[in-house]
Amino acid sequence: MNALGDIEIRIEGRVGAQALTPALVDIEEIREVLSQVSGLLFPSEKRSQRPLISYEIVEGSVRHKFRTVMQSVIGFGAVLTQIYSQGQIDFLHERSAVAIESLQHLAVEKDYVVTISAHEGLLKIDRTTHYLRNAKLWVDAEFYLYGELTNAGGKSNPNIHLDTEEFGTLRIATDKDYLRGADKNLLYKKFGLRVTGKQNMQTFEMDRNSLTFVDLFDYDREFSESYLDGLMKKAAPAWEGINDADVWLEEIRGGAHA
Repeated sequence: MNALGDIEIRIEGRVGAQALTPALVDIEEIREVLSQVSGLLFPSEKRSQRPLISYEIVEGSVRHKFRTVMQSVIGFGAVLTQIYSQGQIDFLHERSAVAIESLQHLAVEKDYVVTISAHEGLLKIDRTTHYLRNAKLWVDAEFYLYGELTNAGGKSNPNIHLDTEEFGTLRIATDKDYLRGADKNLLYKKFGLRVTGKQNMQTFEMDRNSLTFVDLFDYDREFSESYLDGLMKKAAPAWEGINDADVWLEEIRGGAHA
């Protein structure tokens, strides 16, 4: 059996005149903390791939305690130390960065002190810290995603869920009129999607929370040389004035993709 270790997110503050305790924490606030933990610990793994994470909430202000395999706890502790030493989160995987940002927003909004500890690593977040991603590193981009469409709808914020091999399930904002006018049943079929969103210029990661639907198309998993040739011919006029395509792409990207 794998050795286990603990990760703790301790939240200190007040609710009115009373010191914060588990009895004073709304379920939505607990849900928000819980929803970020898998992104912190296992940002690139699906639920079926990552180890079990157990949970309990205990007194001592509010202490969210998580237990998982010790190897992951040690690795996460090292990440916390790196965040503290660098004073920024731009180097993190997108899901981990979003989780830290969520806790930073909570600290500012509620005037809480949030302390994350794991193994020998510790990170304190409060209204004086600024653990937010650098907006200048994130640019508008277009992506092509492939997978099975597992959900579609939503009353106020319509979206579709696409289950992909590379990213897991992605939630993509979608126009309600498109879903209403779809001429066929979209669910549980494989599609390709063209979407817009934000991409990190340094890591080339996609911001999963920024995705907006553009187009949907059927796709064949088998390689089609004729289809590729057709796309190249269609794009050729746009490249006529470029002498060295590789150099041009590197300049647009701001440097070679490491």
